[in-house]
Formats: sequence, C-alpha cells, structure tokens
Amino acid sequence: MAAFLIPYLIALVFEGLPLLYLELAIGQRFRMGSIGVWNSISPLLGGVGIASMLVSLLVCMFYNTLLAWVLWYLFHSFQNPLPWSQCPLNDKLTGYNTECVKSTPANYFWYRETLNITPDIETSGSVHWWLVICLASAWCVVYICFIKGIESLGKVVYVTAIFPYLVLTIFLIRALTLPGATVGLVYLFTPDWEILKNPQVWLDAATQIFFSLSVAFGGLIAFSSYNPERNNCEMDAVLVGVINSATSLYGAIPIFSILGFKANTAYNSCVKENILALTNHFEFSDQNITAENYDHWLEYLNRTSPGEVAGVDLRLCDLQTFLDQSASGTGLAFIVFSEAVVSMPGAQIWAILFFTMLFSLGLSSMFGNLEGVLAPIKDLKLVPTWIPDGLVAAAICSIAFLMALLFTMGSGNYWVEIFNSYVGSVPLLIVALFEIIAVIYVYGMKNFSEDIYFMTGKKPNIFWKACWMVISPLMLLVVLITYVVVQAQKHPTYPTWNPAYELFPKTEVKPYPDWVFAIIILLSVIPVLPIPLVALYQLICCRMKKSSAHTDPSPSCNDGFEVETQQQTNQRA
Repeated sequence: MAAFLIPYLIALVFEGLPLLYLELAIGQRFRMGSIGVWNSISPLLGGVGIASMLVSLLVCMFYNTLLAWVLWYLFHSFQNPLPWSQCPLNDKLTGYNTECVKSTPANYFWYRETLNITPDIETSGSVHWWLVICLASAWCVVYICFIKGIESLGKVVYVTAIFPYLVLTIFLIRALTLPGATVGLVYLFTPDWEILKNPQVWLDAATQIFFSLSVAFGGLIAFSSYNPERNNCEMDAVLVGVINSATSLYGAIPIFSILGFKANTAYNSCVKENILALTNHFEFSDQNITAENYDHWLEYLNRTSPGEVAGVDLRLCDLQTFLDQSASGTGLAFIVFSEAVVSMPGAQIWAILFFTMLFSLGLSSMFGNLEGVLAPIKDLKLVPTWIPDGLVAAAICSIAFLMALLFTMGSGNYWVEIFNSYVGSVPLLIVALFEIIAVIYVYGMKNFSEDIYFMTGKKPNIFWKACWMVISPLMLLVVLITYVVVQAQKHPTYPTWNPAYELFPKTEVKPYPDWVFAIIILLSVIPVLPIPLVALYQLICCRMKKSSAHTDPSPSCNDGFEVETQQQTNQRA
C-alpha cells in the first residue's frame, strides 16, 4: 500500500492538480459545459466533450450498482446478529451450509446471499430481484437529489461531504484502540518497491486521481461554469486537491487499523489451533505451549522430532500473509471490513455507520458523473428547451437503470469489474490528454494565461505552465503507451468464485472468453471514438464549404472566414 502512495502522490502533483485547475478555469471562463467549451475552442475538438459524456454515462451505470450493494448491506446491518457473522443451516437442517463452512460467513454472504454469483462470466444466471430493488432505490435517491437542478444539489452536498468526516473520526478513535492496529499502520506505510515496476500500478494511481478529483468526466467543467466570473479558481484547485488527498489518507488510517486488527485476530486464532493440535499430539499438559512461547516450542519440536511434527496438520501462521490476503476494491468493503466489524463490540452500530458513510461518499461521486452527462445533453440541444431539467434527468436515470440490469444478474460482478477496469482507466487518460492539448496547444498558452489573469488577477506560475505544456501530457502519454504495450502481450484474466474448484475457497483465475475480450476492447475504444470522428466530420464539412466558399462561406471554417474577409475588402475597394 505504501508503494502505491508514491505513484499516487506523483500523479496528484503532476497530473491531478494541473488538470483540476485547467478544468475549473476553462469552465469558469467560457461559462459552458464540456461540449460547449471544446466546440468554442475549435469545432474539431467537439468530440472531446462527447467522449467525456460517454465515459460519465458508462461509469454512472456501474458506479450506482456499487451503491445498490451498499444499500443491501445497510438494510441487513439492522439485524441482530449480523447475517454475515455466522453460517446458515443447509437445506436439510442437519448442519451448516458446506460452501459457507469451506470459506467464511462474510464470503458466503457476499458471493452467495448478495450476488448469487455464477462460476464464470459465460454463465449469466438470472436477474436477482433483491438487487433490482436496491438498484432502483439507489437511482431514485440520485434523481431526487437532481430533481431541482444545481440549486438543490448544492444543499445535498453539504450533508454528503460533511457526514463522512464525522464517521471517519468515530472510526479512527475506535480503530486505534483495537489490538493489532499498529500492525495495520506499519503495513500501510511500509513500501514494496518491486510494485513500482508494474505499469498497472501507475495506471491505477492515475485512475484513482481521476476518480477522486472527478477530472476528465466533464462534470467539473459544468459545475465551474456556475462560479462567479472573478472567482479564484487556482485556490479552489489547490484546496480541493490537497483536502481530497488528505481525506484519502485520513480514511486509510482507520481502515488499515481495522485490517490490522482482523489480521491479528486471524493470526492468534491460527496459533491457538496449532497449539491445540501440538498439545493433543504430543500429550502435553494444558498451558504448556502458549501464544508467547509457540515459536520457541515449534522450533524445538522441529529440531528434536521433525517426523512427528510433519505428521501434525499445522496451519501456516504468518501475520504478513494474513495482511496480504486483505482484499481490495469491492472485496475490501463487502468482505474484509464487514468481517472485521463482526469482531467489534456493538457490531450493528459500526456496520450501520460504515455503510451509511459509503453510501454518502458514493452519492457525492455520482453527482459529478451524472452532471457530466446532463450538461453535454443541454450543450448538444438534444432535447427541446421547453422540457424541464427534472424530466431530462429522470429519462437519463431510467435509461442508465435499465442498462445496469446487466449487473444484477449472476454474472453481474464480473461485468462490474470489467467496466471498472477498462471504462474508467484508458478512456480517461485519452480524454485528459486531449483536454490539455486543446487548451494549451490549440487555444494557446498565452490566451489561457490572460484568461486566468482576468479571473484571478495573476498569471499562472512556472509550475503550472511546465505541467500543462510538458510534464502532464508526457506522463499521461507514457503511462498510456506502457499500459497498452503490456496488456497487448497477455490475454486478460479474471478471478471467479467456484465452489467446485479443487482449491476452493481460493478464487479460480480464468482467461476471458474471446467474445468478452472483444467487448473489453469496444468498451476501451468506443467512448473515445467521437474524438477522431467529430474531427473528421468537421474537416469534411470544412472542405465541402471551402469548395463553395464563393457562394456560402462558413464562419466556423478558417478558410471560409478568409474568403469572406477578402470579399468584404474588395467591396470596400
């Protein structure tokens, strides 16, 4: 984890903050959404805004599915005992469920009770009604927040932004008092330098920055267009970026403290099982082998009776292994953390607080993503102006809900991972790269600096200029090319939950089928296709208008403008 902080901070300073400042400034100056801004800079760049809109729409689809899962867990957090704290009985009521016993109650509740997951992505399974209800509820909450437009949204953000800080503080105080908390904190801040050689880590860091700051989605450009014209957008960018990353670190401390507590609990349980096995085999008296002298006894027995020790069924008890086994992504919230909460006194209260906080954080992210869809629709004038904004938002939410039903099927979790890995990574890098090129090299660094001087009273310093002109686009390009080259050399794989797997409960890693691999390529390419297609369309239109410029010069084409100007000059002569 500590090694991830290094590329994360580098991406924040040299990619995240410059892009955040650029989007806030360009939106505030042009007073338009993403498509309007890029069309104003050059009609050739209109596809950048459409690409941002498509990425935002696809991200909205799978991201709100995460909120549906959070709601499912939140509803069950009111039960006593928590449903993921113990295994259910089997169908014959003669014992506990076999799949649950082989794994853990938390794993069983996630994979079977929540997802009812299929053994692979090719087996779709049926649509699960409980997830459909949770998904519909999540979209209803998002729509209610958007129903009155940007004015009502600002009031909701006060709650969704402040509440997580309150919950994190409560968790921080409680987590630091748990046994094993220091183990988790040491794990958090101890770097593994080998990880830095993996280009996937650098892509994940850049993607994490884009998601946490909501850059390249188009929503920030739309939001900043509502700012006062002389607002200090530079200070906004720095404050938002620093506070955002500080909050991430602040949240990581209680999370890893609890993970340390869970790993420490698992380690102690493992040692106790081994102590019992050794005591019974060698017929030692009770309390002869304790947790404190276990390592000494094991070393002694291996030296004096290696054959007998080899015949004892001992588990490998290594604290570092238990820490490394901590899940990431969706598994961190729905498996590891829910399992850790069970071991805490007052488990229901902690579960309710945690999943309420997750829903609040996810709702805040959804605001930016959905605004990145709604604002371009207005810019493109896809709907008549007499249709209320609330009705447009309802239509988009309904369409996204229907498309997201894919994620409520038995194979839905596999598709969520695909969308998360491929829609929210490479397309964002490409959009961000074209945004910088559009502002700095098409609109011009000089014009942009004068706009910033008009808005803030000072021109951007050498750091911002160096990042915009060289560092940021170069880093984005290097990460993008390296990632594509590495991915092209191997067939992508995915972990599956298969109770029939011989090494179960370990996940079985399978290669994606060819048809799924084709969909992955489409999901990575289609969102950014509007960039070249719109540019090609504008060039063709410009060429056609150029050929008929003597009768119908085009004001959007430079050549047409030159012809029109020359004709006016001749008329004056």
